[in-house]
Amino acid sequence: MTTQRNTDYIDLPLLIKGKVRDVYDLGDSMLMIVTDRISAFDVVFEECIPDKGKVLNSISAFWFDYTKAIVNNHVISTDPSEYPMGLDKHADKLRGRSMWVKKAKMFPAECIVRGHLEGSALKEYKASGTINGVEMPSGLRQGDRLPEPLFSPSTKADEGHDINITMSELEDLIGKEDANRLKDASISLYQAGAAYALEKGLILADTKFEFGTINGELIIADEMLTPDSSRFWDLSDYEPGRPQKSFDKQYLREWLESTDWDKTYPAPSLPEDVILKTSEKYKEAYSLLTGKALQ
Repeated sequence: MTTQRNTDYIDLPLLIKGKVRDVYDLGDSMLMIVTDRISAFDVVFEECIPDKGKVLNSISAFWFDYTKAIVNNHVISTDPSEYPMGLDKHADKLRGRSMWVKKAKMFPAECIVRGHLEGSALKEYKASGTINGVEMPSGLRQGDRLPEPLFSPSTKADEGHDINITMSELEDLIGKEDANRLKDASISLYQAGAAYALEKGLILADTKFEFGTINGELIIADEMLTPDSSRFWDLSDYEPGRPQKSFDKQYLREWLESTDWDKTYPAPSLPEDVILKTSEKYKEAYSLLTGKALQ
């Protein structure tokens, strides 16, 4: 089973090397490659997850196309035979895990939308009865659906953890008009994604988006409604008051929580069964959402 950890076969300027994505500079556009690297608790592991990059890239491509009438996106092509600058010679390595995209002026914020009570929102709610400073009804349980989708932005940290901020802090950061544009777009996209996922037997509990502008037009970029940027739960197994069956790297996180790892570098070695089970979770999410098997 082959995996792709590095993309140094690309002889172009490396613009960004993220935890999972490598982005190359093509002048007025970029090549985004999704590797099979995996991170948890902000640490990248030595082992790769088979087909993870193809799953993430293919799910993003699906959603970018599905939602383009709501908010446009940065995709030019996902077909390596159409890529410029001789990149088509790497078609076999790039197929399924890459996108040729437009450059955008990105907003310095993560746009999180929460439809259910989980994660950092659950911790805050237990402590203060609020989510991102917004008062919530009393008596909510873990996993409960919120009265309405809640926009809760955060900072976008290059290293370490993002920090949740309030709507007024976002307005201070980027201006009131743009803050409202991001809020409205985020909630519209979440509602469209959640409605579609529900038809496929999945609950979209929460997600995060990244936006930018191209010639003043608001566009969505990076990734979209993937198992890395979202919590997808199994509708048939849904029961508030406990952790839900999820289609993301939660399985890996739970295994790590059972070890004595202190969540700092270096990461522990992942056993073969954990690697394969995590890969299965990703591929299952793709199949459920798209109705297709991963090619």
